[in-house]
Amino acid sequence: MPKNISNFNAMNKVVSFGEIMLRLSTEGNLRFGQATSFGATYGGGEFNVAVSLANYGVNAEFVTRLPENEIGNCALREMRKMNVQCDNIVYGGERLGIYFLETGSGTRGSNVVYDRAHSSMATIEKGTIDWEKVFEGANWFHWSGITAAISQSSAEACLEAIKVAHKLGLTISCDLNYRSKLWQYGKTPSEVMPEMLQYCNVILGDIDTAYFMLGKPKVNPNYQDEKSLPVLYTALFDLLPNLKTVATTLRYSVSASHQRIGGILFDGKAIYQGAVKEVTPVIDRVGSGDAFMGGLIYGLLEYPNNSQKALNFAVAACCLKHTIAGDYNLATLNEVENMAGGDSAGLVSR
Repeated sequence: MPKNISNFNAMNKVVSFGEIMLRLSTEGNLRFGQATSFGATYGGGEFNVAVSLANYGVNAEFVTRLPENEIGNCALREMRKMNVQCDNIVYGGERLGIYFLETGSGTRGSNVVYDRAHSSMATIEKGTIDWEKVFEGANWFHWSGITAAISQSSAEACLEAIKVAHKLGLTISCDLNYRSKLWQYGKTPSEVMPEMLQYCNVILGDIDTAYFMLGKPKVNPNYQDEKSLPVLYTALFDLLPNLKTVATTLRYSVSASHQRIGGILFDGKAIYQGAVKEVTPVIDRVGSGDAFMGGLIYGLLEYPNNSQKALNFAVAACCLKHTIAGDYNLATLNEVENMAGGDSAGLVSR
């Protein structure tokens, strides 16, 4: 174990809030119509981030609402297995959310079907969780646009958490995570997200998604034209008074089996570019954005005065996740640090 983990762990506690789901995946690259069985695992954007952080030695806690049945118990055991704290889980509701995954191959992309209506998290209400208690000893709170998308009551519960985190002085991060299939309760992102984002210090997402969620016209940014980007990112800083850092994952999809991954970070003063890395063959790209987010949080905590190093760590984490089956990034801290430092040969470790 790296010598700095114990000190780093003691200094930082990250709390994330969202939904953990049962993931049912077709075997190999079968289509839904060909499947006679499904592989069962667990995952969910904010939980995936917590797993990454716990894997790097950070004190990570996940807060959610689970049903009081055996499937809810299985999800709880999964959290414990991944060394994620779960002391403030609340219980109630009818069911655990499910998503079905058909993994793409070559020129055929992957497909996700959600079955999460009326889940325990979708029916959570504000006032259910004692956020003052949850945030004791914490210095970072993470949420995502998915929690705002699944239901109005979930969005309200998340906003409650954000306001308490802001009052207590925690750093607040958000992965915009726009999922058009999820916004089904009668409100658009631009009606819900602006108030929630007002309190955020760190945002992960592309420029157009941020503009869209804030009710602004899209601008079709050219991420290759570095000189054009500061004014576009700065507009977000003008709209969001607490914003300190914006990052964007860059994905160049050659095929479902071959991705080119990079990243951009803007800290209000300068643009930083992460070198684009080739990832082929891709084993599983689900959760790769969460791996970037987890890497970014770790990088900003570990290298607070080195935005380039923080970004490089996030890009490396994202790349490595593409080589790992399941929702979580199970790459070790050493593996991510080595890739961030330029080692991507994939040699046998002896």
